[in-house]
Order: sequence, then C-alpha cells, then structure tokens
Amino acid sequence: MASGHIDSLQAISVKLVGHNYIYWAYVMKNFLLGKNMWDYITREEAAPTDTKAANHAELQKTWNVNNAKIITWINNSVDQTIGVQLAKFNTAKQIWEYLSKLYVQSNFAKRYQLEADIRAARQEDRSIQEFYSVMTGFWDQLALTEPAGLSAHEPYLTYREEQRLVQFFMALRDDFEGLRGSILHRSPLPSVDSVVNELLAEEVRFKVLPGKGLLPLPTQTVLAVPPKPPASSQARPRPRVGVDECSLCHEKGHWKAQCPKLMNKARGP
Repeated sequence: MASGHIDSLQAISVKLVGHNYIYWAYVMKNFLLGKNMWDYITREEAAPTDTKAANHAELQKTWNVNNAKIITWINNSVDQTIGVQLAKFNTAKQIWEYLSKLYVQSNFAKRYQLEADIRAARQEDRSIQEFYSVMTGFWDQLALTEPAGLSAHEPYLTYREEQRLVQFFMALRDDFEGLRGSILHRSPLPSVDSVVNELLAEEVRFKVLPGKGLLPLPTQTVLAVPPKPPASSQARPRPRVGVDECSLCHEKGHWKAQCPKLMNKARGP
C-alpha cells in the first residue's frame, strides 16, 4: 500500500520546463534505471505479443502497470503546458521520443549559451569555493550535451580537464597570479579539484574575504617624535665640576661659598 502510494508521486524533483531538458532527461533516466524500468523506454521491454502464451494475461497486466507508472512519473515531472501535449501517446517510449525530438534539436543552442556563460564568468567578489560551485554547474551542464561515447576516451577526459583549468584560471582575480603562474608551469598539470584545494589555502594565507579582496595591512601606530631644535638653540653641556673644585674660580680646595673671589666682591673696594 505504501509502495503504491509512493510510486504515484512525482518521481524526481526536477521539473521539465523546456530549456532544462538535457538535465531533466539525465535525472529521469537514472531514476528509471534505479526502478529497473529503463527497458520500457529503449523498447527492450516491449509489450507481450504472444497471445497464445499461458501467462500472456499476467505478462500483459505487468507491462501495462509499469508503462502506466512511467507515464505518470513523466507527467508529474513536467510543466503543465508540456504535459497536456502528452495525452495523445499510449506508451512511455512514445512520450520519451516525442520530448527528445522536441528539445534535443535545441541542444546546440544550449551548448552555445553555456560556452558563452563560461567565457563571461568572473570571480569578482566571490570566494574560491563559491566561484568553483558556479563553474562546476556550467561544466556539468555542458558535459550533458556531449556525445555519450566521449566519456569513455581517456585522452578526451584529460583534454576536458585541462580546458576547465584554463577557464577557471582566466576568471580568477589577480590576487592569485603568483600561484596561477607556478601551476601552469607544472607537468603534468594537476586536476581542477587539486588546484582548488591549493587556491583555498592561498585564500586563507592572503586573508581574502568575499567582497573585500586582500585585507589591508594593519595600520601601525607611530609615536610622534618632536623635532630636534636647531644646533644653535640647543643648550651647551655644562662642564663637570669635581667634588673639591669651586664652581666659580675652578680652583681646587674650596667650594663656591668659600671662594676668595666671591668674598672679595662682597667686601667691596
């Protein structure tokens, strides 16, 4: 009972609205593969035709139920304006082929738009992690437009990884020019994921914050030092006077209070 209720619900969270057909088809295909029902789309699980078979009725019933499930799942995961166009079809395979013909022909336009978005992308005030998420979204969608056979060729995968690395580097801020230059001279080139890890570490080292770029160096407080007065205005150092020396006549043996010169002045002529 619970299983039947779940099967009647929307199969996937992605809703087909037209321009996202490539991604929608990818998600729906994997859902049907997980349900072991993709054969109903490829026609490998065709409707039973041997009416003389002893279990024909049972086979036909099973096929009808599964075919109806797939049709329901598709209808519940497309926009209503698209769903009303599917009522004329009786099999899931017919619906799938119709949607494919309707939207795959615009696959080149989608690829063109993604390529343009990638070329125009710039890191600007985003962090490395935020910008990497944006670029990954573009790359994943672009990969869905590629012929299926390409993913089996290692040389192509290497070329695609290098291309993504170049695209990512070209869009970075100049803050990372030093690390970018050193990585581009490595052989072989590292993967994009490895480079992102290095950039994250560099971002921390530079104290990069979203929207701020490199943090300014902390302002050092400089204590004001008064200017030295001109040499002519500086007081001349006073000569040192010995313990037993008179500071008036500079004779030794008495102090200023007992200086004969001072006493003579006091007596007058």
